[in-house]
Amino acid sequence: MTRGEPIIELQDVELAFGDKIVLSGLSLRVPAGMITCIIGLSGSGKSTTLRLINGLRLPQRGRVIVKGADVCGLSPAELIALRRSIGFAFQFAALFDSLTIGDNVALPLRENTSMSDEEITATVRETLESVGLADSVDRLPAELSGGMMKRAGFARAVVTKPEIVLFDEPTSGLDPIVTHLLTNIIIDINRRLGATVVVVSHDMQSVYQMADRVALLFEGAIIAEGTVEEIRSSDNPIVQQFLQGRDQGPIPL
Repeated sequence: MTRGEPIIELQDVELAFGDKIVLSGLSLRVPAGMITCIIGLSGSGKSTTLRLINGLRLPQRGRVIVKGADVCGLSPAELIALRRSIGFAFQFAALFDSLTIGDNVALPLRENTSMSDEEITATVRETLESVGLADSVDRLPAELSGGMMKRAGFARAVVTKPEIVLFDEPTSGLDPIVTHLLTNIIIDINRRLGATVVVVSHDMQSVYQMADRVALLFEGAIIAEGTVEEIRSSDNPIVQQFLQGRDQGPIPL
């Protein structure tokens, strides 16, 4: 797909959990080959939006189009096939405690490819090296720092060289130095793999550094979308209150 063409489209999506409406009329186009960051208040549905993209959740209304396919209309086998082209880096890495870092990263290759053990070993080492964890292949998750665990999660998400990579709060709870490191790794993943990247984040400095496009999710819908400069210069008072972190403004607290 040509860079800049929409590879993901959410069209008038609605999703509720019981009586709680999480998304209502959400529409978003994600351009291929770029980094799109979704920002918004805590609990606004950002992480849920990622799960809609890879079919972990389905909307009650609207359409989720990924690579030209309506996720809601896919058979289980077709959905599994689509997910093989999507990497997902979870907020808390979601590593298996009993497996080494190397075995954690190898899992997608063992489950979804016919690669030999030698090929898997080489690919895992190369991928871990790309995130600065070349010496951690035989270590257990409990032996790693929080930032290292995040990087291991990144490696597992991209080891199959997916077309799309989803990052859920990749820098949350980390110090500025590690945050800068992880942001640079995401930029490198986008450039090295040519992957479409979607990042959910609260960290605006990280967003400003990496994003090609920014979308602000508020009360269930995208209310502002554009480049970093377009978002920063927006005259929407909700956008400005969020970006500046003010407690005074139209956002109810």
